[in-house]
Amino acid sequence: MKEGDQIPEFRVTPDKYLPHRYAGASGDFNPIHIDPEFAAQVGLPRNILHGLYSMAQVALANAAVAGGDPRKLKRLSVQFRGMGLPETEMVVTGTVKEVRDGRVVIDTVAEQDGNRIIRNAEAEVEV
Repeated sequence: MKEGDQIPEFRVTPDKYLPHRYAGASGDFNPIHIDPEFAAQVGLPRNILHGLYSMAQVALANAAVAGGDPRKLKRLSVQFRGMGLPETEMVVTGTVKEVRDGRVVIDTVAEQDGNRIIRNAEAEVEV
């Protein structure tokens, strides 16, 4: 890989039950994630995805650069900039920013319907 290269697009569509399963796995039962009526009462369009679920999709997309081996993802930082929604396709894209010492640094974005829910993400991957 070289600077300016694009990583393969990673696409996933979380189903409507994913926030419930993620809440069970993570222990985060905040009602904005699992109760659409509560979410609407506090001004959200509906229940929203857990931010760490979205971050995990960014991690998967970047680990794919190293053949899918998560051990080769050496560093990941993200900025949560929007709300992810269930039943809406998430697309993760990235551009190689730097290549050095057997590692690549990748600028990454996750979006749903043009809404960037994660921006300014940076991953360092051993290749």
